[in-house]
Amino acid sequence: MNARAEDLLRTLAPRVLGVLIRRHGQFDACEDAVQEALLAAATQWPLDGLQGSPEAWLHTVATRRLTDRWRSDAARERREATVAAMARTDEGMTAGPGDQQPGAEDDTLTLLFLCCHPALTPASQVALTLRAVGGLTTAQIARAFLVPEATMAPRISRAKQKIKAAGASFRMPPDAEFADRLRVVLQVLYLIFNEGHTASSGPDLYRADLTGEAVRLTREVHRLLPEDGEVAGLLATMLLTDAHRAARTRSDGTLIPIPEQDRRQWDRAAIAEGVALISDTLTRKPLGPYQLQAAIAAVHSEATSAEDTDWPQILGLYELLEHFSPNPMVTLNRAIAVAMVAGPRAGLDLVDTLGSDGHMSTHHRLDAVRAHLLEMAGDHAAALAHYRRAARRTTSIPEQRYLEARAARLAAWAG
Repeated sequence: MNARAEDLLRTLAPRVLGVLIRRHGQFDACEDAVQEALLAAATQWPLDGLQGSPEAWLHTVATRRLTDRWRSDAARERREATVAAMARTDEGMTAGPGDQQPGAEDDTLTLLFLCCHPALTPASQVALTLRAVGGLTTAQIARAFLVPEATMAPRISRAKQKIKAAGASFRMPPDAEFADRLRVVLQVLYLIFNEGHTASSGPDLYRADLTGEAVRLTREVHRLLPEDGEVAGLLATMLLTDAHRAARTRSDGTLIPIPEQDRRQWDRAAIAEGVALISDTLTRKPLGPYQLQAAIAAVHSEATSAEDTDWPQILGLYELLEHFSPNPMVTLNRAIAVAMVAGPRAGLDLVDTLGSDGHMSTHHRLDAVRAHLLEMAGDHAAALAHYRRAARRTTSIPEQRYLEARAARLAAWAG
């Protein structure tokens, strides 16, 4: 199946699933039926072609799969007549591409809210979102997170059972809960993107399947909520960050930091789109953390060289970001900006405040930043020790190679 057909299936999957859940309930059974319909499409469409509406075809096949499943249940006689009647009604929906589509406009967003239910852990929210909204198979999700399919399948199954046990229904959250629930949805999409942009473990720095899916889903949320500034900010952040992809690694996969990248390889179309998005939303919408991250990424992306980077502006944006969203990683990034504006020792003073943080004290990035600032300050012996410790602590092979290379260079100078 070609890429265009795969994109179509991923776009249609949440719409079809939304209709089934809205009509029949039972998230787990409906989601399984849609997955079976997607597999049928992947098999049949390349051979037979597709007549009429792709969405109606998927809806009809998924409904038939649901009917077949329920026929084997203990309540066969009671359910069969109702579901079979619905299936017969749906048969008339395949006449042509101009027919009324079964999906509702808000089904994708409603489904995202359901997959990001607060009863689930962040890992389960990510897995279920990729499965139900992204249309990825369990095997694809397992490969993306470097775990066996036998490990991922029960995780997804447990997530669906937790949603059922929580009594969640297929509807948008009430107005009083909407902002908080949307924040979780955006966080899940951001987690998916970050795992793809800098994989937490394994041989590859970048996973295009995850970043591509995160961008696609965030575009969909932006289409449904075009006036939300934080949605626009998240999409802009993704576009501006992903624009550096081609310049981020050497031929052997080793990481290249932004100051050393060949900016001619940056995706200027993505940068232009991201800058336009964030420029528009900053002038019209209340400020939020995703917009600030996008603004920081825009300053980096618009600089023609590392020397031309407007570090005072970046520092000011990080100070605002830390006010909106205080966390150790933001402080660590602000320390780099402080070092570029006020000198490495000022940056190191800020880094030292993070040593007592339980999570950050063992995180490889804390050692990596400290090593970089120590190298800037001319303390090569201390920098060497922290580069080596950071290399031991990271589980990303490209990052490990980069850190080991920095350590080797300092060791050669010392020798």
